[in-house]
Amino acid sequence: MKIVFLGTGSSAGTPVIACYCPVCSSADPRNCRLRASILVQDEGVDLLVDTGPDLRQQMLHAGVQALSAVLYTHFHADHINGVDDLRAFNFAQMVVIPCYADGRTATELESRFRYCFQPPDITWAKPSLSMHRMASPQTFGGVEVTPIPVMHGHLPILGYRFNDAAYLTDLKTIPDSSLTLLQGLKILILDCLRYEEHSTHLNVEEALYWARRIGAERTILTHMTHDIDYATLAAELPESIIPAYDGMVVDL
Repeated sequence: MKIVFLGTGSSAGTPVIACYCPVCSSADPRNCRLRASILVQDEGVDLLVDTGPDLRQQMLHAGVQALSAVLYTHFHADHINGVDDLRAFNFAQMVVIPCYADGRTATELESRFRYCFQPPDITWAKPSLSMHRMASPQTFGGVEVTPIPVMHGHLPILGYRFNDAAYLTDLKTIPDSSLTLLQGLKILILDCLRYEEHSTHLNVEEALYWARRIGAERTILTHMTHDIDYATLAAELPESIIPAYDGMVVDL
């Protein structure tokens, strides 16, 4: 199983429009961040997490040819607004693509993008998706996917565990009941918005706290704003914790 980091940025991406700060002006390609998303691949299984506004660009960069399913963490725009570009996979695969989310996110998607959840037309010219409320583990080939409830400020959302790896983005706290689902991880991918405290996201200090509590063999930080310079943060972190960058691949 491998994990491809399609995007490691926050809702604004980096560079930020009309910003000329040192990170937005940086020549380091690791400071160029599309909106946060990953692809989990394992022997013919391709699981996409979230469909942000940069989806088309991400799929082209990663050379993705097919999708098995899409998993949604929550319904905020930077995680769902690229859904229309899934139609390329409908056309290429000639199948309805299954999507998985918690109840509220599923309802929001079905309401905002109603046309995506209609029966497919004969030309596959629009997204053709099926929505599944995910409340228990699901298996896709050799990948067991476990939903992990976390709190995005006051909003309950989902992270996901994929065998021995977990992806937790857009969070502020983790309930004790979810911590029990995160034992024995080889890889933890964790929200890390910026250095300054934020009301709905982890900052660097909080990300390090949760990394220690969960105790994965390696923690990888993602969903970073332009307040974080890749090389600066990397030099500050313990050996077992690293920042992610767009295009990074982790092979388990």
